[in-house]
Amino acid sequence: MDERRERVRWFCHDRFGLFVHWGLYAIPGRGEWVMSQEHIPAAEYEKLAGQFQPGDYDPARWARMAKKAGMRYAVLTAKHHDGFCLFDSKLTDYTSMTACGRDLVREFLDAFRAEGLKVGLYYSILDWHHPDYPKFHDANHPMRGNEAYRDERIDFDRYLRYMHGQVRELVTNYGRLDLLWFDFSYGEMRGEKWRATELVSMVRAHQPHVLIDNRLEASGEGFGSIVTESPTAYAGDFASPEQLIPPEGVRNVRGEPVPWELCTTINNNWGYVPGDTCYKDAPMLIRKLVECVSKGGNMILNVGPDPEGRVDERSVRVLEQMGQWMEKNGESIYGCDSAGIPKPEWGRYTRRGNTLYAHVFEQPIGPLALTGVDKDAILSVRLLADGTPVRRGEGWVTSEYKSIPFVSFGEVSNYSYPLPDSTDTVLEITLKA
Repeated sequence: MDERRERVRWFCHDRFGLFVHWGLYAIPGRGEWVMSQEHIPAAEYEKLAGQFQPGDYDPARWARMAKKAGMRYAVLTAKHHDGFCLFDSKLTDYTSMTACGRDLVREFLDAFRAEGLKVGLYYSILDWHHPDYPKFHDANHPMRGNEAYRDERIDFDRYLRYMHGQVRELVTNYGRLDLLWFDFSYGEMRGEKWRATELVSMVRAHQPHVLIDNRLEASGEGFGSIVTESPTAYAGDFASPEQLIPPEGVRNVRGEPVPWELCTTINNNWGYVPGDTCYKDAPMLIRKLVECVSKGGNMILNVGPDPEGRVDERSVRVLEQMGQWMEKNGESIYGCDSAGIPKPEWGRYTRRGNTLYAHVFEQPIGPLALTGVDKDAILSVRLLADGTPVRRGEGWVTSEYKSIPFVSFGEVSNYSYPLPDSTDTVLEITLKA
């Protein structure tokens, strides 16, 4: 527990990261699960490798985009479920080195490190391309239920040697990794089915500091033993809820907070889908980032570049807008945690030590009630974005609420004034020690 607490210290400070899902599936543009959903045989799907020539891949541009957005770390899909590797693996020729002559993972890591961002790699423990991965009875394989594979004999131990070998390549050939994002366990395919204790032991031997998610025994809808009295050796360092913010954060059976990270998409797909125009806008994503932090969690926000390696302009604009808010208000995110105060009706609180941040999403009628805050503990209140002092708002209209502190956004406490920032006006409240 103490080792995990030390490993996650930076993670629980930085709070906001970039996820990048990219691979051969960008070419058909129907999502990263297209091989499974359309039951495409490996021999047919692998022809896409001959078309993979990402001439506009410039990870330095991605890194600048992420840094400008206020992100502090980034994770790239080194290999997704389709088995295609974006790194130079000596265990297969189904890689970007063969397809386009480039080690795309190395370029990514070098570029993001150059911008001072922490780096991680996603690695799928599934592999729909490998001949020794289960097919007919598997819940997800493209050839599930295909009679041609009913009686197929495979050597799953050979697959595990391959999978462990590739992870060894990633943790020994690419310098310091800050995150290793495994994906995912399901049905009987979890825990020691992957020889997970052995796998984590090998990873820790080479990179004892690296953070590992909880998906060697869970997936996006579950937490695994990380929330139990007896976490396994492969329980991971953080939980990874997917496309859903836990209503009350993540806690173990003793009620203690567990590090967690919401993984979510900027539209509705992880991989490149040009027809998906259901983008989340920047104000919504800012508020959801605040919600994560207010519940003791992180957000890792995904983009899916196109086959050429370009991030679409709409995603870039959303990230730019988030960055503009973060530039002024990032102090209320970085190093912050749950405030230990019930959620106010108008927004949320985050906290760092004796500094409380009130994230005001809704304009009040008259003064704003800082519910849950000790009236006598407040030393000062100011707008975080520009340091402007904020007036106390107690007056004749608040006389019945003597224990609740109020503030006003204008000169007259019982008047209604527009919020300085309609997305999220952040008040920095300094409290007595």
